[in-house]
Amino acid sequence: MPNAAPNTAYVLDMPTDRTSCVVFASPHSGRTYPDSLLQRSVLNRDMIRSSEDAYVDQLFASVAEFGAPLLAAAMPRAYLDLNRSSDELDPALIQGARRHGHNPRVSSGLGVIPRVVANGRAIYSGKLTMDEARLRIDTYWRPYHARLKSLLAESHEMFGQAILVDCHSMPHEAVAMAGGSRSARPEIVLGDRFGAAASGVIVDQIEAAFTNAGLQVARNAPFAGAYVTQTYGRPTRHQHAIQIEIDRSLYMDEETIQPNGNFQALRDLLRRVTAQIAGIGADPMSLAAE
Repeated sequence: MPNAAPNTAYVLDMPTDRTSCVVFASPHSGRTYPDSLLQRSVLNRDMIRSSEDAYVDQLFASVAEFGAPLLAAAMPRAYLDLNRSSDELDPALIQGARRHGHNPRVSSGLGVIPRVVANGRAIYSGKLTMDEARLRIDTYWRPYHARLKSLLAESHEMFGQAILVDCHSMPHEAVAMAGGSRSARPEIVLGDRFGAAASGVIVDQIEAAFTNAGLQVARNAPFAGAYVTQTYGRPTRHQHAIQIEIDRSLYMDEETIQPNGNFQALRDLLRRVTAQIAGIGADPMSLAAE
Protein backbone atom coordinates (compact mmCIF):
# COMPACT_ATOMS: atom_id res chain seq x y z
CA MET A 1 0.00 0.00 0.00
CA PRO A 2 1.26 3.53 -0.73
CA ASN A 3 2.18 5.69 2.20
CA ALA A 4 1.33 9.36 2.58
CA ALA A 5 3.85 11.75 4.13
CA PRO A 6 2.14 14.89 5.44
CA ASN A 7 3.87 18.25 5.49
CA THR A 8 2.63 21.77 6.15
CA ALA A 9 3.50 22.70 2.55
CA TYR A 10 2.51 19.54 0.71
CA VAL A 11 1.27 15.96 0.88
CA LEU A 12 3.49 13.38 -0.79
CA ASP A 13 2.07 9.99 -1.68
CA MET A 14 5.01 7.70 -2.44
CA PRO A 15 4.71 4.25 -4.01
CA THR A 16 6.02 1.27 -2.09
CA ASP A 17 8.17 0.47 -5.12
CA ARG A 18 9.27 3.34 -7.38
CA THR A 19 9.00 1.75 -10.83
CA SER A 20 8.09 4.82 -12.93
CA CYS A 21 10.15 7.79 -14.05
CA VAL A 22 6.96 9.89 -13.98
CA VAL A 23 6.25 12.35 -11.16
CA PHE A 24 2.67 13.57 -10.82
CA ALA A 25 2.00 16.90 -9.10
CA SER A 26 -1.08 18.92 -8.18
CA PRO A 27 -0.03 22.45 -7.21
CA HIS A 28 -3.50 24.06 -7.10
CA SER A 29 -5.66 21.50 -5.26
CA GLY A 30 -4.69 22.63 -1.74
CA ARG A 31 -7.73 23.30 0.43
CA THR A 32 -6.32 24.17 3.87
CA TYR A 33 -7.56 27.75 4.17
CA PRO A 34 -5.84 29.50 7.10
CA ASP A 35 -8.08 31.50 9.42
CA SER A 36 -5.75 34.46 8.83
CA LEU A 37 -6.67 34.40 5.13
CA LEU A 38 -10.41 34.00 5.68
CA GLN A 39 -10.48 36.78 8.25
CA ARG A 40 -8.62 39.23 6.02
CA SER A 41 -10.43 38.37 2.81
CA VAL A 42 -13.49 40.24 1.58
CA LEU A 43 -14.72 36.99 0.02
CA ASN A 44 -16.63 34.19 1.68
CA ARG A 45 -15.24 30.64 1.75
CA ASP A 46 -17.08 29.50 -1.40
CA MET A 47 -16.03 32.53 -3.43
CA ILE A 48 -12.40 32.27 -2.41
CA ARG A 49 -12.38 28.61 -3.51
CA SER A 50 -13.22 29.54 -7.11
CA SER A 51 -9.56 29.54 -8.14
CA GLU A 52 -8.91 26.15 -6.54
CA ASP A 53 -8.33 23.07 -8.71
CA ALA A 54 -10.79 21.30 -6.46
CA TYR A 55 -10.42 17.52 -6.08
CA VAL A 56 -7.67 17.18 -8.70
CA ASP A 57 -5.44 15.42 -6.17
CA GLN A 58 -8.28 12.97 -5.53
CA LEU A 59 -8.77 12.33 -9.24
CA PHE A 60 -5.11 11.29 -9.49
CA ALA A 61 -4.91 9.58 -6.10
CA SER A 62 -4.22 6.16 -7.62
CA VAL A 63 -0.86 6.98 -9.24
CA ALA A 64 1.20 5.46 -6.43
CA GLU A 65 -0.33 2.08 -7.36
CA PHE A 66 1.58 2.34 -10.63
CA GLY A 67 4.97 3.14 -9.13
CA ALA A 68 4.84 6.94 -9.38
CA PRO A 69 4.77 9.60 -6.65
CA LEU A 70 2.04 12.23 -6.30
CA LEU A 71 3.03 15.59 -4.83
CA ALA A 72 0.04 17.75 -3.87
CA ALA A 73 -0.06 21.24 -2.40
CA ALA A 74 -1.56 21.61 1.05
CA MET A 75 -2.16 25.35 0.90
CA PRO A 76 -4.70 26.81 -1.53
CA ARG A 77 -3.87 28.78 -4.63
CA ALA A 78 -5.65 31.87 -3.26
CA TYR A 79 -3.05 31.94 -0.48
CA LEU A 80 0.04 31.10 -2.56
CA ASP A 81 0.40 30.11 -6.21
CA LEU A 82 3.00 27.37 -6.67
CA ASN A 83 2.78 27.75 -10.46
CA ARG A 84 4.44 31.16 -10.28
CA SER A 85 8.03 32.26 -9.71
CA SER A 86 8.78 33.31 -6.15
CA ASP A 87 9.70 36.79 -7.41
CA GLU A 88 6.38 37.40 -9.22
CA LEU A 89 5.24 39.83 -6.54
CA ASP A 90 2.34 42.15 -7.30
CA PRO A 91 3.02 45.82 -6.42
CA ALA A 92 -0.72 46.39 -6.28
CA LEU A 93 -0.94 43.93 -3.37
CA ILE A 94 2.48 43.70 -1.72
CA GLN A 95 3.88 46.79 -0.03
CA GLY A 96 7.33 47.61 -1.35
CA ALA A 97 7.19 45.18 -4.28
CA ARG A 98 8.93 46.53 -7.34
CA ARG A 99 7.64 46.27 -10.86
CA HIS A 100 9.93 44.13 -13.01
CA GLY A 101 8.91 44.92 -16.57
CA HIS A 102 5.55 43.88 -17.98
CA ASN A 103 4.30 40.60 -16.56
CA PRO A 104 0.71 39.92 -17.66
CA ARG A 105 0.17 37.36 -14.88
CA VAL A 106 1.18 39.81 -12.17
CA SER A 107 -0.64 42.71 -13.83
CA SER A 108 -3.87 40.71 -13.82
CA GLY A 109 -3.53 39.99 -10.10
CA LEU A 110 -2.26 36.43 -10.47
CA GLY A 111 1.23 36.66 -9.04
CA VAL A 112 2.79 34.27 -6.54
CA ILE A 113 0.58 35.86 -3.86
CA PRO A 114 -2.69 36.29 -5.78
CA ARG A 115 -4.63 39.53 -5.54
CA VAL A 116 -7.76 38.09 -7.20
CA VAL A 117 -9.58 34.81 -7.68
CA ALA A 118 -11.67 33.72 -10.67
CA ASN A 119 -13.39 36.45 -12.67
CA GLY A 120 -11.06 39.07 -11.21
CA ARG A 121 -12.71 39.23 -7.78
CA ALA A 122 -10.38 40.89 -5.27
CA ILE A 123 -9.33 38.78 -2.29
CA TYR A 124 -8.31 41.64 0.03
CA SER A 125 -9.43 45.20 0.68
CA GLY A 126 -5.90 46.45 1.33
CA LYS A 127 -2.26 45.48 0.89
CA LEU A 128 -0.05 42.84 2.50
CA THR A 129 3.38 43.53 3.94
CA MET A 130 6.51 42.29 2.23
CA ASP A 131 7.34 40.32 5.40
CA GLU A 132 4.05 38.44 5.15
CA ALA A 133 4.62 37.65 1.48
CA ARG A 134 8.13 36.37 2.16
CA LEU A 135 6.91 34.27 5.08
CA ARG A 136 4.36 32.51 2.83
CA ILE A 137 7.01 31.89 0.18
CA ASP A 138 9.60 30.60 2.65
CA THR A 139 7.12 28.41 4.51
CA TYR A 140 5.21 26.87 1.60
CA TRP A 141 6.64 27.73 -1.84
CA ARG A 142 10.26 26.81 -1.18
CA PRO A 143 9.60 23.42 0.51
CA TYR A 144 7.19 22.37 -2.25
CA HIS A 145 9.59 23.20 -5.04
CA ALA A 146 12.56 21.72 -3.18
CA ARG A 147 10.66 18.43 -2.90
CA LEU A 148 9.56 18.56 -6.53
CA LYS A 149 13.17 19.09 -7.64
CA SER A 150 14.35 16.18 -5.52
CA LEU A 151 11.67 13.85 -6.90
CA LEU A 152 12.69 14.71 -10.46
CA ALA A 153 16.37 14.27 -9.60
CA GLU A 154 15.57 10.85 -8.11
CA SER A 155 13.74 9.82 -11.28
CA HIS A 156 16.64 10.97 -13.39
CA GLU A 157 19.13 9.03 -11.25
CA MET A 158 17.00 5.88 -11.17
CA PHE A 159 15.73 5.81 -14.75
CA GLY A 160 17.94 8.17 -16.75
CA GLN A 161 15.04 10.53 -17.35
CA ALA A 162 12.22 12.29 -15.54
CA ILE A 163 8.70 13.16 -16.68
CA LEU A 164 6.67 15.68 -14.68
CA VAL A 165 2.91 15.56 -15.17
CA ASP A 166 1.49 18.75 -13.65
CA CYS A 167 -2.21 18.23 -12.98
CA HIS A 168 -4.78 21.05 -13.10
CA SER A 169 -8.43 21.72 -13.80
CA MET A 170 -9.92 24.46 -15.96
CA PRO A 171 -13.28 26.24 -15.82
CA HIS A 172 -15.71 24.95 -18.43
CA GLU A 173 -16.18 28.56 -19.49
CA ALA A 174 -12.55 28.69 -20.65
CA VAL A 175 -13.17 25.78 -22.99
CA ALA A 176 -16.53 27.08 -24.20
CA MET A 177 -14.99 30.46 -25.04
CA ALA A 178 -12.43 28.71 -27.23
CA GLY A 179 -15.19 28.27 -29.79
CA GLY A 180 -15.74 25.41 -32.16
CA SER A 181 -18.53 22.86 -32.08
CA ARG A 182 -19.57 21.43 -28.75
CA SER A 183 -18.43 17.93 -29.73
CA ALA A 184 -14.98 19.21 -30.70
CA ARG A 185 -14.33 21.27 -27.57
CA PRO A 186 -11.46 19.82 -25.57
CA GLU A 187 -12.08 18.06 -22.30
CA ILE A 188 -8.34 17.75 -21.70
CA VAL A 189 -5.71 20.34 -22.63
CA LEU A 190 -2.06 19.31 -22.68
CA GLY A 191 0.45 22.13 -22.27
CA ASP A 192 4.09 21.66 -23.25
CA ARG A 193 4.83 25.30 -24.08
CA PHE A 194 4.53 24.48 -27.78
CA GLY A 195 7.15 21.76 -27.64
CA ALA A 196 9.70 23.61 -25.51
CA ALA A 197 8.98 21.70 -22.28
CA ALA A 198 8.73 18.09 -23.43
CA SER A 199 9.60 15.65 -26.18
CA GLY A 200 6.86 15.30 -28.77
CA VAL A 201 7.17 11.51 -28.44
CA ILE A 202 6.17 11.69 -24.78
CA VAL A 203 3.36 14.18 -25.34
CA ASP A 204 2.02 11.96 -28.14
CA GLN A 205 1.88 9.02 -25.72
CA ILE A 206 0.10 11.06 -23.06
CA GLU A 207 -2.39 12.33 -25.60
CA ALA A 208 -3.01 8.79 -26.82
CA ALA A 209 -3.74 7.63 -23.27
CA PHE A 210 -6.51 10.22 -22.98
CA THR A 211 -7.94 9.84 -26.48
CA ASN A 212 -8.01 6.04 -26.14
CA ALA A 213 -10.15 6.60 -23.05
CA GLY A 214 -12.63 8.55 -25.19
CA LEU A 215 -11.69 12.09 -24.16
CA GLN A 216 -11.32 15.08 -26.47
CA VAL A 217 -7.77 16.42 -26.26
CA ALA A 218 -6.18 19.68 -27.40
CA ARG A 219 -2.67 21.04 -27.05
CA ASN A 220 -1.52 24.41 -25.73
CA ALA A 221 -4.83 26.21 -26.22
CA PRO A 222 -6.18 27.80 -24.17
CA PHE A 223 -3.42 26.77 -21.72
CA ALA A 224 0.20 26.09 -22.69
CA GLY A 225 1.73 25.89 -19.23
CA ALA A 226 3.22 28.48 -16.88
CA TYR A 227 6.09 28.60 -14.38
CA VAL A 228 6.27 24.87 -13.62
CA THR A 229 6.46 23.66 -17.20
CA GLN A 230 8.77 26.51 -18.16
CA THR A 231 11.13 25.83 -15.25
CA TYR A 232 11.19 22.04 -15.12
CA GLY A 233 10.77 21.17 -18.78
CA ARG A 234 14.29 20.50 -20.07
CA PRO A 235 13.87 17.89 -22.81
CA THR A 236 17.51 18.15 -23.97
CA ARG A 237 18.45 17.02 -20.44
CA HIS A 238 15.88 14.19 -20.54
CA GLN A 239 13.58 16.04 -18.14
CA HIS A 240 10.10 16.67 -19.51
CA ALA A 241 7.19 18.66 -18.11
CA ILE A 242 3.61 18.45 -19.35
CA GLN A 243 0.64 20.33 -17.90
CA ILE A 244 -2.74 18.60 -17.89
CA GLU A 245 -5.94 20.65 -17.65
CA ILE A 246 -9.25 18.87 -17.06
CA ASP A 247 -12.61 20.49 -17.75
CA ARG A 248 -14.14 20.91 -14.28
CA SER A 249 -17.66 20.33 -15.55
CA LEU A 250 -16.70 16.70 -16.17
CA TYR A 251 -16.54 15.96 -12.45
CA MET A 252 -17.88 18.83 -10.35
CA ASP A 253 -20.55 21.49 -10.00
CA GLU A 254 -18.60 24.70 -10.49
CA GLU A 255 -21.14 26.78 -8.57
CA THR A 256 -21.21 24.68 -5.40
CA ILE A 257 -17.65 23.32 -5.78
CA GLN A 258 -18.96 19.83 -5.06
CA PRO A 259 -18.32 16.58 -6.96
CA ASN A 260 -21.07 15.77 -9.42
CA GLY A 261 -22.54 12.40 -10.34
CA ASN A 262 -19.74 11.70 -12.80
CA PHE A 263 -16.90 12.12 -10.29
CA GLN A 264 -16.29 8.46 -9.53
CA ALA A 265 -16.61 7.44 -13.19
CA LEU A 266 -14.00 10.03 -14.21
CA ARG A 267 -11.77 9.00 -11.34
CA ASP A 268 -11.94 5.37 -12.51
CA LEU A 269 -11.23 6.43 -16.09
CA LEU A 270 -8.23 8.51 -15.00
CA ARG A 271 -6.92 5.56 -13.04
CA ARG A 272 -6.63 3.66 -16.32
CA VAL A 273 -5.14 6.69 -18.08
CA THR A 274 -2.53 7.32 -15.41
CA ALA A 275 -1.56 3.65 -15.42
CA GLN A 276 -0.60 4.10 -19.07
CA ILE A 277 1.19 7.40 -18.42
CA ALA A 278 3.16 5.93 -15.52
CA GLY A 279 4.38 3.24 -17.90
CA ILE A 280 5.94 5.73 -20.31
CA GLY A 281 9.68 5.24 -20.42
CA ALA A 282 9.53 1.78 -18.83
CA ASP A 283 10.60 0.40 -22.20
CA PRO A 284 13.82 2.17 -23.31
CA MET A 285 12.80 1.66 -26.94
CA SER A 286 9.66 3.73 -26.37
CA LEU A 287 11.71 6.90 -26.36
CA ALA A 288 14.12 5.91 -29.12
CA ALA A 289 12.60 8.49 -31.46
CA GLU A 290 13.51 11.42 -29.20
